[in-house]
Amino acid sequence: MSEHYVSPLSTRYASKEMQHIFSADRKFATWRRLWIALAESEKELGLPITDAQIAEMKSHVEDINYEVASEREKIVRHDVMAHIYAYGVQCPAAKPIIHLGATSCYVGDNTDLIVMRDALLQIKKLLVNTMAALADFAEKYKAQPTLAYTHFQAAQPTTVGKRAALWLQDLMMDLAQLDVVLSSLKLLGCRGATGTAASFLELFEGDRTKVEQLEEKIAARMGFDEIYDVSGQTYSRKVDYTVLALLSGIAQSASKFAGDFRLLSHLKEVDEPFEEGQVGSSAMAYKRNPMRSERIASLGRYVIADAQNAAMTASTQWFERTLDDSANKRISVPEAFLAVDAILTLYRNIIGGACVYPNRIEKHLAEELPFLATENILMLCVKKGGDRQTLHEEIRRLAVATAKEMKETGCENDLLARIAADPAFQITKEELEELMRPELFIGMAKEQTERLLGKVRPIIEANRALLGGAAEITV
Repeated sequence: MSEHYVSPLSTRYASKEMQHIFSADRKFATWRRLWIALAESEKELGLPITDAQIAEMKSHVEDINYEVASEREKIVRHDVMAHIYAYGVQCPAAKPIIHLGATSCYVGDNTDLIVMRDALLQIKKLLVNTMAALADFAEKYKAQPTLAYTHFQAAQPTTVGKRAALWLQDLMMDLAQLDVVLSSLKLLGCRGATGTAASFLELFEGDRTKVEQLEEKIAARMGFDEIYDVSGQTYSRKVDYTVLALLSGIAQSASKFAGDFRLLSHLKEVDEPFEEGQVGSSAMAYKRNPMRSERIASLGRYVIADAQNAAMTASTQWFERTLDDSANKRISVPEAFLAVDAILTLYRNIIGGACVYPNRIEKHLAEELPFLATENILMLCVKKGGDRQTLHEEIRRLAVATAKEMKETGCENDLLARIAADPAFQITKEELEELMRPELFIGMAKEQTERLLGKVRPIIEANRALLGGAAEITV
């Protein structure tokens, strides 16, 4: 245990993979790789930088001397300057050319973009795996009739698989948007204090072509095809908003699923995975609370609210640079990713190990089906010569009386028996039973599910390299 605050996103929720992406080691090693890319590119374009200096820099990418940087930052109150100093201590020959011509955002902002790209790729992996598990679930239960609900009141039946298809379609939208966001990410490049690249133009003695080539070379070394056309000292903070809006969208989809699953758990139609020794309640030993779905809802609410951070930051930037973004970004962006990492892991864990109880589903359906079948009963009786208006009023009277008695006394639904005993309907018990087959009431739910699966399977196949790994949760 620690005597200092530690984020529960690290101790309880997010994966080690996502935590590493946003770790200090990844951040500062990326700073050093960017300094190497800058030096290599400057050397190729004619600046007096030696192979020995670059080799020295490369030999100290991972072994970051944090103590030296920390002590230096207490003096200069500037994290980038502190790490330039610390890197120079390890690389005395390269010290004069580290960060040559650059400003702080060269390493800070470019690293943020690189880390967000890596984190989005991790989110994509989690999303594809969740979609694959959900597609299997939808396929398995595509023909299982179940009550549908509007306003959480019993409505025309659907299938368990069709309901899962609704969840799956939301994730398909999220994946499509994720690919758009990933493809739109660019590197900041090396733009100097106000984004004009004046310092680099000075370094290259006014050679504009070399300044442009410098950015292209750095981008290629860092795995980017493009840089933003214009910038201030920083990249536009709308980029952060675009990324967090995507994460908010995933959180919305997962929270919708979690809410539905919690309601279905209340109905005892499904259960989350539940380990042998798991405790549902400290007081009520029998309980199997849907704690994983509740955690999705809880974390999802945080991510949805967190997206507003990026919106407010983007809207309040002054001219070419202001620093009121920095402290906020250090918290809001990593924590949004860590939370969505946890959310998708939980989602996949739930849907991959969910227990579905068909008998319970059929019981609920049987309780409501007589009411839902009244229109079909009416049409059959009219075909047999009955008067529609008279029969409509009679079936309305019987249905209302039945529903009232069920609520007041808790009796079973005996509407069919009342209809069969009423001579106005001229319908037999056997005819009524034939009308009660659940598959007659699900419309095209099965076919709609199959149509969606026909679209999602190729998407999953195209991302087959991302499939695999366990959806393990910590607590």
